Amino acid sequence: MTQIHIKLDGQPIGKGRPRFTKTGHTYTPDRTRKYERRLAEVASDAMVDRGLDPITRACTVFIIATFAIPKSWTKAKKLQAQEQRIFPGRPDIDNVAKIALDAINGVVFKDDDQVCGLEVQKKYGEPSLIISVFW
Repeated sequence: MTQIHIKLDGQPIGKGRPRFTKTGHTYTPDRTRKYERRLAEVASDAMVDRGLDPITRACTVFIIATFAIPKSWTKAKKLQAQEQRIFPGRPDIDNVAKIALDAINGVVFKDDDQVCGLEVQKKYGEPSLIISVFW
């Protein structure tokens, strides 16, 4: 089994909803586009380092989104977060998966319809997004 791991440091974000202009055109929010671009660059670097082309087989994807513990929380609540007794609410887990899969689409795999298994986790800790793809 072949695998690749991609890590983007910093606070993960969820896929932003499409926005509409007054003339009816649709666009993706800047924040979402910039994050997807950064993630695609990191994924591309990982693929080049391993000498891999985008895969064309079925694959399984594991995503771990780690969020910073808010500084405004009490010591007790921070401790609960560190011990994984409480978990982040926002962004929604499906939006985290969507931004990750859209960013690596065409970079790690030809198309995201090849993903036959997906596991996504959210937790508190050192902010990062880790994507592992197995095929």
